[in-house]
Amino acid sequence: MTKIAIIIGSTRPGRNGAAVAQWVLEQSASRSDAEYELVDLADYPLPHLDEAMPPAMGQYANDHTKKWAAKIAEFDGYIFVTPEYNHSTTGVLKNAIDYLSAEWTNKAAGFVGYGVVGGVRAVEHLRLVLATMHMATVGSQVALSLFTDFEAMSTFTPGPQHDAPLTSLFSQLESWSAALSPLNAVEPAAA
Repeated sequence: MTKIAIIIGSTRPGRNGAAVAQWVLEQSASRSDAEYELVDLADYPLPHLDEAMPPAMGQYANDHTKKWAAKIAEFDGYIFVTPEYNHSTTGVLKNAIDYLSAEWTNKAAGFVGYGVVGGVRAVEHLRLVLATMHMATVGSQVALSLFTDFEAMSTFTPGPQHDAPLTSLFSQLESWSAALSPLNAVEPAAA
């Protein structure tokens, strides 16, 4: 069965991402072609990248990196739940991506963004980053507004207009993840 991680891309106290990710997980319960699991960056406290060898070498020395790599390697695809900070994603999410290489390669990714303009600029930034990681990003995405999908910008209350884009995201991500899975066993070429 295809396994997809829903990665909570913020560790900020009072973050909205946990509620958004929980909603995505709840909506995924009706899916039969994949298993979904929450992965909270708060459970994987990674300092600023502190590995001596480049991630592409796959020679991780630190226990926190090995734990993170083992978790990410379990999955065929990912949904990144990201807020938008200053026209980009969070530093903690970018750092977590930068820690690894082969664990991301030849896998699919989708996005649920939130912010003043739906997190769309954070998602666009992530698309560029993940393309460099040799990941395939699906076209469907969910853009949640802090003004209309959160009461007082903090209590998550998504409207039904997000159901169709999320269903499309699930469908695309599941099919792309399954299609790419034969490539996951192949070691990436040395750069």
